[in-house]
Amino acid sequence: MKLISFKQSFIAFGVLLTLASCDTDEKLEVKGDGVVLEDNFYRNETEAYSGLVAAYDKLGKYAGAMENAPLLFLNSASDDFFAGGGGAGDQPGLQVASNYSITPTNIPPAIWANYYKGVSRCNIMIVKLPAIPMDETKKARFMAEVKALRAYYYLDLVRMFKNVPLILKPLGRNEIPEVLQAKPEEVYAQIEKDLNEAIPNLPITLPVNELGRLTKGAATALLGKAYLYDNKKTEAAAQFALVNGTPGQTSSFGYKLMSDFRQLWDKQHEFNSESILEISYSDKSNADWSNFEVNGDDEGNVAAQLMGIRDYSRKAAGVTAGLPDYINGWGFMVVTKDLEAAMKGDPRYASTIFDAGTARGSGNDDPNGLLKYTDSYNETGFHFIKYAPVNEDIKAANPFLNFGINTYVIRLADTYLMEAEALGGTGARAQELLDQVRKRVGLSPVPVSLAAIYAERRLELAGEGHRWYDLVRTGQAATKLAFKGFAANKNEAFPIPYSEFNNTKMVQNQGYN
Repeated sequence: MKLISFKQSFIAFGVLLTLASCDTDEKLEVKGDGVVLEDNFYRNETEAYSGLVAAYDKLGKYAGAMENAPLLFLNSASDDFFAGGGGAGDQPGLQVASNYSITPTNIPPAIWANYYKGVSRCNIMIVKLPAIPMDETKKARFMAEVKALRAYYYLDLVRMFKNVPLILKPLGRNEIPEVLQAKPEEVYAQIEKDLNEAIPNLPITLPVNELGRLTKGAATALLGKAYLYDNKKTEAAAQFALVNGTPGQTSSFGYKLMSDFRQLWDKQHEFNSESILEISYSDKSNADWSNFEVNGDDEGNVAAQLMGIRDYSRKAAGVTAGLPDYINGWGFMVVTKDLEAAMKGDPRYASTIFDAGTARGSGNDDPNGLLKYTDSYNETGFHFIKYAPVNEDIKAANPFLNFGINTYVIRLADTYLMEAEALGGTGARAQELLDQVRKRVGLSPVPVSLAAIYAERRLELAGEGHRWYDLVRTGQAATKLAFKGFAANKNEAFPIPYSEFNNTKMVQNQGYN
């Protein structure tokens, strides 16, 4: 769903919705003349569409925020990246994830809150939609979308925090003190229920002006992912098989691996044949520091700015330097030497990691160096570039919050490897799924096994927000993250923000009291 075009739906309305997260009222609209209370809203199809836009809106926080962005937060917590930035106090929420000094009082509270705001908007739509006079087919699609969205938000919540409240209807303020946490298996059961109910009423394909909205294929992939994390491997494999079809061919949903891995990261190939769920960002969002994350003008990929190399500049101009014209960024997501060594010689390296240290030479004054930059915190010389902006991407007077660089939530190589895992890492189909991911980048087959699949996921999906989840799910986190201070039987779940315990009966996750 192109978030900027959806945002335009709000221009006519000032909507005040009472949300069941953080006991907070949130104004969704930025330009309306008045305020329409939720009780007087959702009267017709136009207002239902605005509610749908609101439900989708929190998807954009994936890379559209700073320390609150799940993409940055999860990468920082993995063994593939250090948070980086200007120092130990720069974007502290990312630093504490990176060194596992994370506590209920220093975790960025908006990570939890944004997901629950998304859940609340879905809950309101689920309650209101049945009574809205509108085309029944379109109503069924809207209902399917918000149920699938609610499942998406809960899937991230239960994987990150494990013990979370399962809120399925709008809550009044007097109900919030009674909120309890559900068992993880109850949350997974609801996710699976929502997705199974949603899939029949979602479209298979989308017109250009609706790209980014949920499809039958995206919801099926989400269901497979939920089953995998719920340890229902047979069910997961069946859903992924529907999404993947014959490995290497076009599936019934129209998905096919891109022939050139490099094209996954350029603007000419957004919403390509491999894209299953993709978040669109805009360079026309008009965000600046006065309205960022306040009035809803922030529709750019902010993570792209944070991940840019600090004070980057080429010593020789353009083609002479033979180096990309990257923006001057803020130096986050420094690649660990471990990931760099794992990817060395892999064809995907050049689209994933930039060896800035070698290009700089012995320092900024090295006469043989091709570029200059300022070291990030925990600098290794290696930087993440899948979503790296270049100077020609700068379109606005204040570009830093407005990069129109999309991010993938799920793509086909991911579902190929998840199906191979769900199949137990054995058998002809699992072998072919793994082979096709490697063949696409010119690599020879290796014998399929769970270890081979996990290794391939790291290289194929580096920096896309999956690694921490993969390590926890597969029981590797304590070993792989020991160098960062990961504590077994504690850090498999993040702490629930301290602010969420006001007037509730919730209990903190193990090890964080």
